[in-house]
Amino acid sequence: MKLRLPNPRLNLGMPRCKSRLVFATLGLLWSSHCLAHLIGDPAQDGRAEYSPKVNPPTNIVFVSSGGQPRNATNRAVAIAAAFQAFAPKVRTHWDDEFFFVESDGMPAHQMMAGITAWQQQVPLPQKYFEANAWRFPLNPVVAVEPQTIRNHFLRGAIAIAVNGVPIFNPQNNRGEISAEIGELDRFGGHAGRADDYHYHAAPLHLQQYVGSNNPIAFALDGYAIYGLTEPDGSAPVGLDALDGHSTPQLGYHYHASNHYPYVNGGFHGQVTEREGQVDPQPRAQPVRPATTPLRGAVITDFQTEADGESYTLTYTINRQLVKVHYGADAGAVRFDFTDAAGNTTTTTYPTHFRPERGDNPPPPNELNEQRPLRDPNRQPADFLREPPRRRDQPSTVAPVMLNPKRSGLFVLKSLVATNNGTLPVEFTGDGAGSSPPLEWDGAPAGTRCYAVIMDHFPGPNDVKWYWTLYNIPADIHGLPKNARGIGIAGNNSVNRKLGYAPPHSKGPGEKTYFITIYALSAPVEVSLPPAAVNRNVLLTAMKDLVLDSAQLKFTYDRTRFIQQNGGDRPPRRDDRNRQNP
Repeated sequence: MKLRLPNPRLNLGMPRCKSRLVFATLGLLWSSHCLAHLIGDPAQDGRAEYSPKVNPPTNIVFVSSGGQPRNATNRAVAIAAAFQAFAPKVRTHWDDEFFFVESDGMPAHQMMAGITAWQQQVPLPQKYFEANAWRFPLNPVVAVEPQTIRNHFLRGAIAIAVNGVPIFNPQNNRGEISAEIGELDRFGGHAGRADDYHYHAAPLHLQQYVGSNNPIAFALDGYAIYGLTEPDGSAPVGLDALDGHSTPQLGYHYHASNHYPYVNGGFHGQVTEREGQVDPQPRAQPVRPATTPLRGAVITDFQTEADGESYTLTYTINRQLVKVHYGADAGAVRFDFTDAAGNTTTTTYPTHFRPERGDNPPPPNELNEQRPLRDPNRQPADFLREPPRRRDQPSTVAPVMLNPKRSGLFVLKSLVATNNGTLPVEFTGDGAGSSPPLEWDGAPAGTRCYAVIMDHFPGPNDVKWYWTLYNIPADIHGLPKNARGIGIAGNNSVNRKLGYAPPHSKGPGEKTYFITIYALSAPVEVSLPPAAVNRNVLLTAMKDLVLDSAQLKFTYDRTRFIQQNGGDRPPRRDDRNRQNP
């Protein structure tokens, strides 16, 4: 029996066209026994390679409708048809503004096998349902200024595949292309720091289930992502810098590729960026603290067990075969680690485990190292036991001091102030608290990445740090004001949180601040989560990697703000609005 689907050439990039859709709802009438592939079906866990050379199934016939969606409802029905091959595990619905995708994030294909750079995460089902569902605009709006994903949007997803699996930026949080350094399995995915599975490359294998006539994913700006060809099999022409273009049949859409950027190279449509990711998006739910890289490990096999709720991952390290069996166990997740000698160690994590977070935490995802995770079964680490100290209380830990090479050929500058100049109030605690823009040039040959530290020395053996940023990609030559999503942010000594803290030193008088950039021969490797990476930790980790350095010195005097506010308290927001810096 041949299966008839609606017209594949639905104009998913032109939601307001006036032509007519015929058979649009036909795809929604498939019964579950007709589905080609079910998410989570153990029988589908084969060893198929991740290959761009896939052919559509021969038992699918696409019927021309002779028209396009004429309203939002018809457009939504057309989008839903692209996900229907993976129902009922993938569910869709929509309202007047957004299209929603619900799933557990677990594909039916074999996961993890082939990874050679592993951080010990494993795939676990996620609750991408109801209020935590994926969403994108039902009617995309063209952005005034399209945004690239290159060195941007390094956190969270940029698209959702039609099998309900999120697609992240092809670059990892360090700016490296995951597909090129052994981090991905045969299908272009891996498990993130919340044990959430996602892709970093186009899931081109999905073409064999939806056909080349249908999208394999949708970017979070609402535009469809097609495979390597147009629906008629021809190569796409006239692609823009984002790997997208417009055609009469489809309107604007992206095309995936088997090289960088693999998926949409950016956003043609409007999206909101917050803390280096598209906002809003669902939260993954970790059950254990984030783990660290296991050097030398190679994942050789991954199987979903017959119960569909437990899994076995096999890897080799030092020519030894190790197995990790894990799954749900009486309201918890149990991990059994079996070494080459057959010895098994068991660890159980309650499913109610949550990362330590504030009132407005970033959505958990691959980059959840941005906030330390607390294991309820362990005592806090030493670096978390340190009590907060007063502004005028010297640190009890001697500051690490480097004497790095400073050739003078490597230059750091800022558009807002000169070296030995005054730091504008906008970049202090008396102003907006923005991080200053920086530019650098003349890095030595062999530079693999950069690190930035801003610090202040209030007295002997005492240091405050306001900015720790590391693993900035080598092809980045500056930071914009309020930089987000570039490199990895460590903590600061002001509030012990991630990212830049504006200087707001106690008392009147001129204070001196230093911003130093380091050109490094290799990425910085630390075993602590970024939220625990302070100035000392970062300098210690990179002391043997520094090829060259450059520095800016600023001064700032708070005297007039203290006089205006009658003391040392920071001005309130309404105070700031009344001030005239």
